[in-house]
Amino acid sequence: MPLYKTITVNNTTKIYIWKIKELEAELAFNIELTQHCKNRFEGMKSEMHRKGFLSIRHLLLEAGYTDFDLFYDEVGKPHLKDGNFISITHSHHFSGIIISKANEVGIDIEMQRDKILKIAHKFTPIEEYKTIANSDALTRKLTIVWGAKESLYKIYAQKGLSFLYHIDVKDFSFLDQETMAEILYKGDTTTYYVYFLEFDGFTCVYAIKK
Repeated sequence: MPLYKTITVNNTTKIYIWKIKELEAELAFNIELTQHCKNRFEGMKSEMHRKGFLSIRHLLLEAGYTDFDLFYDEVGKPHLKDGNFISITHSHHFSGIIISKANEVGIDIEMQRDKILKIAHKFTPIEEYKTIANSDALTRKLTIVWGAKESLYKIYAQKGLSFLYHIDVKDFSFLDQETMAEILYKGDTTTYYVYFLEFDGFTCVYAIKK
């Protein structure tokens, strides 16, 4: 069972990360899906996406849930029927969930790739990073910023929210492994704690609403 990592954030919040090594048939064994999720699964053309989808259901089992405990609202945000908060992520051969009994949470896993340098101007003021001369460090930092904004977007879940204009991630050092972020949207400001870790060429970022 490739449960790659569990992280106990605090006494109400826990993260589960899966490293996908199995064949699709192995992941599908003994997994029951709701009709809604069966329809979603059968519509997935990519084997990678199907395996990611199934691995999430294994993580739910690790956390004491099944697919029948999960539902999605009109904007596609996942919820648990018992009222606990959940966020879900999948990237290549890693997937993850974060569950909290007390706070709204978001999680994102991203592969560290230098192509992020080409799109950075679309999601963050790139001039803030001009002092970082090392391209590997810049790729790592931008991947964290992107993951933070993805995590916050998953929590906020409102159409029209812009990564570039509405989400601000405060500067941080790699050693800190944490920072703060704000969403400023339609006159409202909300604040979030942001944490990150790196493994196997991937970055995992998770956010907790303050």
